[in-house]
Amino acid sequence: MTRLGALLAVLIPVFLATSGMAHEIRPAYLDMRETAPHEFAVVWKVPAQGDMRLGLYASLPKPCIEKAEPVRSIVNGAYLERRTVACAGGLRGGEIGINGLKSTMTEALVRIEYANGDTEVVRLMPDAPSFVAAGAQTSLEVAQTYFLLGADHILSGLDHLLFVLALMLLIRGRWMLVKTITAFTIAHSITLAGASLGYFSLPQKPVEATIALSIAFVANELIKTKPGERRLSESYPWVVAFAFGLLHGFGFAGALKEIGLPQSDVPLSLLTFNLGVEAGQLIFVAMVLVLVRAANALIAMPPAPARQIGAYMIGTAAMLWLIPRIASLAA
Repeated sequence: MTRLGALLAVLIPVFLATSGMAHEIRPAYLDMRETAPHEFAVVWKVPAQGDMRLGLYASLPKPCIEKAEPVRSIVNGAYLERRTVACAGGLRGGEIGINGLKSTMTEALVRIEYANGDTEVVRLMPDAPSFVAAGAQTSLEVAQTYFLLGADHILSGLDHLLFVLALMLLIRGRWMLVKTITAFTIAHSITLAGASLGYFSLPQKPVEATIALSIAFVANELIKTKPGERRLSESYPWVVAFAFGLLHGFGFAGALKEIGLPQSDVPLSLLTFNLGVEAGQLIFVAMVLVLVRAANALIAMPPAPARQIGAYMIGTAAMLWLIPRIASLAA
């Protein structure tokens, strides 16, 4: 992996150009629970910044009528709207959609829990902002939704990807790469599971700031490398991956909780979301390895200067994330 730096002239500008976007594309969430025959308690959650919220609005089937004025609030960076609706004839066969979703880069998760215990979980995207309620789903269909959420989360989580890329620059040999990725996987799975199940937690904003700091740390280790010498982080990159993987797991858990998933969905969502994260991570690693082969054939650059250039560019991207995240803590 010492020639990975030859690829950074292509990869790192992408991270720099989108550095302010890491974890900013948050999903909206519509939760509907049947509390009486054809009557539903509705919670509508939309990403917000201060008093400003995304212009997204839940659209329910025409037979659904509000029984009382909605209760609105803004809590922890999200606009919340709670209401009770009566849907004559039930939801089955009715169209549920999110108005305004087509003009955004975000997505929405809709979860319906019926009185008989059946659930329906649907992921809506800008190109598919509505669906027709089926009345129930199989466990496989629900699992598929959470799996895709996990894969998309890490593939759009540029800070997590840049951390993995920085680790790959430290690695000498494929066996060490396997050990390092495995250590990172085990570590973030531990904290993702523990935080999602409520055994421990950390505030999300400090976690996001420290994740950016972890990238800067690895970049600093890369800058300090010298030919013929191996720092502890180079000899045992799996230790670095495990230590910071615990922290990144809190970031994944925060994303899962941000969606607003109820406790009854935690076992299934936790397993399949984590599997999705691992799949996305492996896709990224495989993509980098393929691009490295292509770069090695096209770009002639000595390994040491390439690593140094990569280290400075990674560190710059990390600081572009770290500064606003620290500023948000102070605010």
